[in-house]
Amino acid sequence: MAVGFLGTGSYLPERVVTNSEIAGLVTDATPEWILSRTGIETRRWAAPDEATSDLAAAAARRALKHAGLPADRVDYLIVSTSTGDFPQPPTACLVQRLIGAHAAACFDVNAVCAGFVYAVELARSLVAARPGTHALVIGADVYSRILDFGERRTSVLLGDGAGAAVLGKVPEPAGILAVDLSSYGEAQDLIKVEAGGSRVPTTARTVAEGGHYFTMRGRQVRDFVMDTLPPLLDKLVTNAGLTLADVDTFVPHQANGVLLRQLVDRCGLSGAHTHLVVDRYGNVGSASVPVALDDAVRSGRVAAGDVVLLAGFGGGMSVGACLARWSA
Repeated sequence: MAVGFLGTGSYLPERVVTNSEIAGLVTDATPEWILSRTGIETRRWAAPDEATSDLAAAAARRALKHAGLPADRVDYLIVSTSTGDFPQPPTACLVQRLIGAHAAACFDVNAVCAGFVYAVELARSLVAARPGTHALVIGADVYSRILDFGERRTSVLLGDGAGAAVLGKVPEPAGILAVDLSSYGEAQDLIKVEAGGSRVPTTARTVAEGGHYFTMRGRQVRDFVMDTLPPLLDKLVTNAGLTLADVDTFVPHQANGVLLRQLVDRCGLSGAHTHLVVDRYGNVGSASVPVALDDAVRSGRVAAGDVVLLAGFGGGMSVGACLARWSA
């Protein structure tokens, strides 16, 4: 037996934010400019009474239903987020209470938009070490509350959402084939929220100066992704005894639609189906990969036996990729 995906689920808030609406909030942006630069037409924003744990719990319930697993059978509950409900306790513990996963060990992972793949590898290792166990992995973020609308290149990209997957034992040859996790601390300043931690604690001044907003150096991030991801993916599939031509479905972090089209060509994945939801949901941070994966599964784009490649990249800088033969 191997460890693989038993089910997926996702949740997007009800509020749809169009390019016309966000252009009214952002300095020097038009709907046409947003679409041409990002490939995004709409994104979702959480309701005022919705927090990250609420989105995560909704996605978790759907993943558990898809897997046919009751919440009390979850042994590990891992939430990947960089916008948790609170600095502490872990958002995973809040999700545990909401869904009734009382037997689970719960913790959070923060590798920003690469975090879901990091959490999948942690879950795989835990389930492999203890036969008969199950892990629930969730990526969830609420970025709409930390956007600087004076910075058009970033604020038009981001939305809110959650995606989840259940991992457990599956019959070979299905299962997770290979994982690669890489971090590049020398580039840690490319994506960040500067204030609110121990180095720059929250004060009236940090709030007034916008220190709690999400910031990103877009051009440098693009260059980093284009230079770093292609050789990493090539190494990953080679280590699994496959080639990029064997990949049936590619599910990347939904960072920017224009970037992703360029990335597919650079990676040599034009022969695979690249599953995109960025046009509908925008960049939903750590939720991007699991939301797109769930959409691919439920739309019939992923079938048993397919080789699926997941790739996340985000602040840190952090990169994570997972190659799996689908079983669910």
